[in-house]
Amino acid sequence: MTEQRLFPKPLSEREITPFASARQAWFWFVRCQTARFEGARVVADAGEVVRPCDPDDVYNAVMRLKQAGTLHDRHLQVIEYFGLVEREPDPRDPREKGKDTLWQQAMTALENVLITRGIVKRGREDSFHDDEVMVQLSGDLSPCGI
Repeated sequence: MTEQRLFPKPLSEREITPFASARQAWFWFVRCQTARFEGARVVADAGEVVRPCDPDDVYNAVMRLKQAGTLHDRHLQVIEYFGLVEREPDPRDPREKGKDTLWQQAMTALENVLITRGIVKRGREDSFHDDEVMVQLSGDLSPCGI
């Protein structure tokens, strides 16, 4: 019987950038899956930003949460649909009010797992605002020139 040889994944020479939130990791995973379905090969360290995981790691985390009973089929339906349309449910829309709760529950559970695994970095801001970049606005900033 031959001895099985395991080869570790090569570590990137570039800086690894963890995700700011489970939401960001989920949308990344869905985009990667869409690209796979369209025929692309997902290769580690090929993008502009090096991530601390493969897309399959995010999927596996979700499936483990489902197997543990933390997430249910309805959670998976909601995160799949809104992942594909690349937006979160809008709690102001009466048609999406219950879906928003399911989305938040799923993202909270997923974020806890991804933080533990080092895929999401706690304390990073998941917003457009960046404290390190200051922009000086000038001119008339009132709406419609009022």
